[in-house]
Amino acid sequence: MSSELCASADEALAYVETVPARQGESMLGVPFEARDLVRVGFVGVGGRGFGQLREVLAVQGTQVTAISDLSEDARARAEQAVIDKGQPAPAVEADWRRLCDRDDVDIVYVCTSWDSHVPIAVQAMECGKHAAIEVPAAVTLAECWQMVDTSERTRKHCVILENCCYCYAEMLVLNMVREGLFGTLTHGEAAYIHDLRDYLLSDKGEGLWRRFPHIDRNGNHYPTHGLGPVAWYMNINRGDRFTRLVSMSSRPAALAERRDATLPEDSPKRAEVYTCGDMNVSLMQTSLGRTIVLQHDVVTPRPYSRINLIQGSKGAFVDYPPRFFFDDAPGHDWEPIDRFKEEYEHPLWVEQGELARELGGHGGMDFIMNYRLLQLYRQGRAPDIDAYDAAAWSAPGALSEISVAWGNLPLPFPDFTRGNWQQPDTRAMR
Repeated sequence: MSSELCASADEALAYVETVPARQGESMLGVPFEARDLVRVGFVGVGGRGFGQLREVLAVQGTQVTAISDLSEDARARAEQAVIDKGQPAPAVEADWRRLCDRDDVDIVYVCTSWDSHVPIAVQAMECGKHAAIEVPAAVTLAECWQMVDTSERTRKHCVILENCCYCYAEMLVLNMVREGLFGTLTHGEAAYIHDLRDYLLSDKGEGLWRRFPHIDRNGNHYPTHGLGPVAWYMNINRGDRFTRLVSMSSRPAALAERRDATLPEDSPKRAEVYTCGDMNVSLMQTSLGRTIVLQHDVVTPRPYSRINLIQGSKGAFVDYPPRFFFDDAPGHDWEPIDRFKEEYEHPLWVEQGELARELGGHGGMDFIMNYRLLQLYRQGRAPDIDAYDAAAWSAPGALSEISVAWGNLPLPFPDFTRGNWQQPDTRAMR
């Protein structure tokens, strides 16, 4: 159970409303220092980390100079992958703190378990490195603020590696949003719906740790895949911001039933009690009066979906499958995405789509994300995603848990920008 679950609803409200004193100037729009070669250090090169390593090695103008992992086998495999790409052998560190302290690393990629993301990112920034962390960036509100405060104080960026923002459909729709095709945006829906029961119950990979939040935390464990793209459509932190959240969870059932049906009777997992509801639903509101429905379900038999719905005064888009509806459409049928590809395909996919698809990471979005981040760094431009986004997109995890614990308590949403969300968006996302 989270340490942020206070003794009363009044204490919970006071805790959520507390805004720490600012330790440095805003990092919104602050550019990277331009570099011809960006040197990357990887902390965590197991399953997800090794996939990210492969994608980064394919980005021109980057070099993987250091790797760290608790597993000797994972370190050896990653080291060989770097050498096989024709780069010099990277430094191999068993202790990630030593990697953060190296003078041949510019940005630290953090691909470890959720609860270690912020401690490693903070150490990297304290050592003068930018940080790029896997999702969710943080699991508590305290970590969200620590991430933001450290970024501002050290003048180093903390980027969340939210690959779903760079998916083909999400970027095409972002182009259409920016062109005004949907009119005034009013509503969005986002989710992470993915049947991971066997994965969570396994004895390897993320099965070694990812099941435990289902014992200790009742809320949305994984908000950013669905929420990130919707936040981009709505210009969250750059013209609008999340202001309120209320959350509720269903009863838990599916994970325990799957365990009992598939694992032997002497399995120690049979003693576990899962408290997280199978479905968590949060309702959010923004400063401009937009609404967002956010869902999380990783234990019931349903097809994968992030929903990815955006509604405006002139039309709507919803994914799985991707389809559009505009107010000038004849009849009441959705239109397929193919009609809009030629005109609104995002330039990043036009330029890099072939290589992205060839590499294959989540349909190509992993490469597009890494290419974009590292090229912005090389060019001395500000990142698309910063510590404020990392905090705001991750915070529904902690907020949903607090809201559920206190009878679906409506909560104010922290403004991690401390008022700077109203400044114009300077990102060149088109």
